[in-house]
Amino acid sequence: MGFLQIQKENSIATILLNRPPANALSSGLIRELSDVLTTLENDSAIKVIVLKGEGRFFSAGADIKEFTTITTEADFAKLGAFGQEVFDRIEKFPKLIIAAIHGAALGGGLELAMACHIRLVSEEAKLGLPELQLGLIPGFAGTQRLPRYVGNAKALEMLVTSEPISGVEAVKWGLATAAYPESELFTKAYELAHKATQKSAQSIRYTLDLLHYAARGQIGEGQKKESEYFGKVFMSEDGQEGVTAFIEKRKPHFKQ
Repeated sequence: MGFLQIQKENSIATILLNRPPANALSSGLIRELSDVLTTLENDSAIKVIVLKGEGRFFSAGADIKEFTTITTEADFAKLGAFGQEVFDRIEKFPKLIIAAIHGAALGGGLELAMACHIRLVSEEAKLGLPELQLGLIPGFAGTQRLPRYVGNAKALEMLVTSEPISGVEAVKWGLATAAYPESELFTKAYELAHKATQKSAQSIRYTLDLLHYAARGQIGEGQKKESEYFGKVFMSEDGQEGVTAFIEKRKPHFKQ
């Protein structure tokens, strides 16, 4: 792999962004990330993915130097659409993806993090979308995901000022679930990942899918799908094992 390092241990895969000095998101890195997702999706031994950055940053943005090599409006639009496609895939991925954000997640880096299912941050991390400062706008669905977490007014403030918020502020506004001292961040991320690996992979997959209905406001359809999935998991081997283990007062041993 060129820009990513992959490690696997105890049903957890780590995707390490490794493109110093800022882990900028080039089209090559995004393409490589898509290939890695395909591999991990088909790896039955992996239940959870932790995404983090090497060095000082999670990712300080898109590759601005690459922008200078693009000469047409259509090619810029194509680059944005490709990033959106991969990030949509992350959001809809059937295995839990946790972003562990230290240093900075700016521009495309924050757009990548917002596509992940859970974001943990260091207290002093900087999170923002500074594209308007360059006379640009976000291209990887940042204008669509940021308001979902922080609300329209705060999202607009962050965009028009180009000023980042801290990790602590990100938790306050709902952009992250928890903030830790940087020295503890990755430990906490793996603690959360380990807890998730103790669950049935099928239950996690169905839960991730059901939450998309709620996010889209499709409560009625979500309820119908929940009933369907409830029947499937209850009659599954793992569902029966979980119920039996509860009655026998022991930890379940899930096959998936």
